[in-house]
Amino acid sequence: MAARVPEPVGPPDVVLTPMRRRHLRGVLRIEAQVYPRPWSLRLFMSELALRSTRAYSVALVDGMVAGYSGLMLSGEDGHVTTLAVDPRWQRHGIGSRLLLRMARTALERGARHLTLEVRVTNDGAQSLYRRFGFAPAGVRKNYYVETNEDALVMWANDIDGVDYRRRLSGIEARLDAAGGAATEIDPEQEAR
Repeated sequence: MAARVPEPVGPPDVVLTPMRRRHLRGVLRIEAQVYPRPWSLRLFMSELALRSTRAYSVALVDGMVAGYSGLMLSGEDGHVTTLAVDPRWQRHGIGSRLLLRMARTALERGARHLTLEVRVTNDGAQSLYRRFGFAPAGVRKNYYVETNEDALVMWANDIDGVDYRRRLSGIEARLDAAGGAATEIDPEQEAR
């Protein structure tokens, strides 16, 4: 009989670090819980190999993968490829911290805009994205073929401006005020 994992109590201490092969078992566990058609190990491995145009991160709580995110960069655009949080850790600010890291990574790499697709029925995710300045820009019919569900296309424009940087600082301040420590390990430090 598998040991029951206790439910989270209080705000977690989160470590954000670049996704590496060693994290993929935890990533795939979450993938299988939250998506009807999860990404494969092969797909994650191919994405991680594209270091110049991709940035993937994991959020660790007590050394375990509690969430992850991905960003694809193309010219002035950053595209959020994936963002997921273990259902036990949802509503604890982990998704916000991951999205904050992606926005800052996009800025560091010269992006001026961010885009993503989200299920039209995923109100929680849409609310998170709106806090980050994403606005609806269109619908992709039957984008999620496994459920015949439409995708809402959302964009955050002019992320390189002062107003957007203030928005990110405000989000970070609210997260910090809510409690729980957040440590970011940069890719250079993590590689050592």
